[in-house]
Amino acid sequence: MATTRFSTNTEFNGCLANLNIPYSQPKSSPTQMFLRFHTPKCLSDDGSIRFSVKPKGFGNIGVASSLPKRNFCVEAKEGLTYKDAGVDIDAGTELVRRIAKMAPGIGGFGGLFPLGDSYLVAGTDGVGTKLKLAFETGIHDTIGIDLVAMSVNDIVTSGAKPLFFLDYFATSHLDVDLAEKVIKGIVTGCQQSDCALLGGETAEMPGFYSEGEYDLSGFAVGIVKKDSVIDGKNIVAGDLLIGLPSSGVHSNGFSLVRRVIERSGLSLKDKLPGGDVTLGEALMAPTVIYVKQVLDIISKGGVKGIAHITGGGFTDNIPRVFPDGLGAVIYKDSWEIPTVFNWIQEAGEIKDVEMRRTFNMGVGMVLVVNQEASQRILNDSHGTNRAYLIGEVADGKGVRFL
Repeated sequence: MATTRFSTNTEFNGCLANLNIPYSQPKSSPTQMFLRFHTPKCLSDDGSIRFSVKPKGFGNIGVASSLPKRNFCVEAKEGLTYKDAGVDIDAGTELVRRIAKMAPGIGGFGGLFPLGDSYLVAGTDGVGTKLKLAFETGIHDTIGIDLVAMSVNDIVTSGAKPLFFLDYFATSHLDVDLAEKVIKGIVTGCQQSDCALLGGETAEMPGFYSEGEYDLSGFAVGIVKKDSVIDGKNIVAGDLLIGLPSSGVHSNGFSLVRRVIERSGLSLKDKLPGGDVTLGEALMAPTVIYVKQVLDIISKGGVKGIAHITGGGFTDNIPRVFPDGLGAVIYKDSWEIPTVFNWIQEAGEIKDVEMRRTFNMGVGMVLVVNQEASQRILNDSHGTNRAYLIGEVADGKGVRFL
């Protein structure tokens, strides 16, 4: 991301003179110059931003075609983005688009395979760089819950009941005690989603991972009757959006979270500003498994579409369940945003649009329902089955916030 500030020749030449940077263009030329700020790769330890200079109309090679780009510093700050942290959501979307050309049907939250009068629904996922925080905090007994949640929450969006789960655990040197903690979390996640831990793979690969680190992947398979699939095709304008609360960041956006932590100067052992737990504890809160709550809601009727709010946040995930020509209107103040998101946004100086496209913002699952179902769900909202009316379906496309 870059911010451009235009300046006059006088200002620009003054900058170059102060830095002893040669500039060969005649001073009488009225060419407008600009300063282009790049963040956060050029962010200095002192919080200043390094930026390059070049005349408007030239390429990215420097002040003139014969002059290499120079960097210098000014006191300025700009909010972080997910792309700054190394994650390009647009690139991921483009890859899915290309894969879909080779394997039609790809792109939903789960893949459907016909089996008699039913579909098997499969999903696979990991927990991203939340693992880095597990290594740093030493909290390993809940990361397995996250792993199960990411896959079973995806397949339940089709109305499927999870049947079984498999895991992949890879490390350079097998630490049996640590691995046991991780697997314990996986078992807990399977219990919460009422599915069997059918098996898994433990790969010991010396020299491949750093000492004490590991990687995780998970795979879930569920089943749903063909005439009971939740696919969004019957969604119409006026249908309502019900949000189910999250426990916090869940398992997406941690590349950006880690950049925010670096920028804030806080450690994971410090108390979360405005909270009553440490920053590490807040960030490591396990992902909510929505399977039982969602299947119960589905069984009572009126559910037309379901979106699991993961990478891409509200902006990218909710429209995935809509037919063409429909979009969402979100009521911004209709649910409580967890303290951890307020801290992330403030400490990282992150814009609202970036927060909504990166994080779940306190809502981990969105159900598109008719009016009758909405009233029933809200009447049953209490304890661990809380739900919020967060918006409605409208003509148009994309997601708007009011």
